[in-house]
Amino acid sequence: MLAPVQNSSFTTFTLTGFHELGEWKPILSIPYLLMFLLSSASNLTIIYLIISQQALHSPMCILIGLMAVVDFSLPIFYVPNMLLSFLFNWKGISLVGCLVQMFCIHCVGTFHSTILLWMALDRFFAICRPLYYHKYMKMPGFLKFVIFPVIRNVFLITTMVSWAGKLTFCATNEIDHCFCEHMALVQLACGDISINNAIGLLGIFLTIIADFIFITVSYIVILSSVLRSGKACLKAVNTCITHLIVMAVSLTFALTALMPYRLRNNFSPSSRVFLSTMYMLFPSCFNPIIYGVRTKEIREQFLKFMKHFKVFPK
Repeated sequence: MLAPVQNSSFTTFTLTGFHELGEWKPILSIPYLLMFLLSSASNLTIIYLIISQQALHSPMCILIGLMAVVDFSLPIFYVPNMLLSFLFNWKGISLVGCLVQMFCIHCVGTFHSTILLWMALDRFFAICRPLYYHKYMKMPGFLKFVIFPVIRNVFLITTMVSWAGKLTFCATNEIDHCFCEHMALVQLACGDISINNAIGLLGIFLTIIADFIFITVSYIVILSSVLRSGKACLKAVNTCITHLIVMAVSLTFALTALMPYRLRNNFSPSSRVFLSTMYMLFPSCFNPIIYGVRTKEIREQFLKFMKHFKVFPK
């Protein structure tokens, strides 16, 4: 005898990430809380310095400030919920709340690679086209380069979330994750999800991977220009290599976290969830060090700030 068809769709879900750890889950709150506090404090410091110090209003420093805004905002969308889940077993989330969280995480997350792309553009004009730098990197000219990536990111993520919201969830309401990652929710649908899968893959390739390709090409052009000119431009080479390393690490984390949903693999659910959370939290903790401390202008203003409050001796 056939089972009756369920026409109703779940409107509330339970986030069950790291369920394999059982009673050990509360211990996870310690490293995540420490990383969250480190991320918040370091990125807020960078944001404050760049806003308050006129000397840091150059295009590159403003881009570093925008990255700090992204790195500060991204963990807020999911880490507090994770901590409440670990400590108090608060796991419930509505479908609307899940879709809103998904949009915020994915939309803000895509801007990480986009800001690195803008940084590559800044370095390209500064090194390869110095006579045109002020023309194109001043705000009116720079906005021409900014508008398309912004529209691209928002359009792709809005489309992805909208199609996810159209699905019917009638099999289970347990999301094996600590936040509403796109495929973690979509795979619970009881209908055809091939379009959702395609949109998700398209989003990955047109944002993260496309940005990485453009960044790599731009830095190859920059490095070849430096080598042809015969200038000992160590700062330029160092900046290019740093950006490529950051982008490569971010891309590796992203693909390792997102592709297991679509490929046969031996990843345990907890390993997949851990990589997904680290993909967003790890860069948020260390980007302020990589870009803030290693940028001479920001480092000098930070030391002045510390001396003003007598943290460091004069």
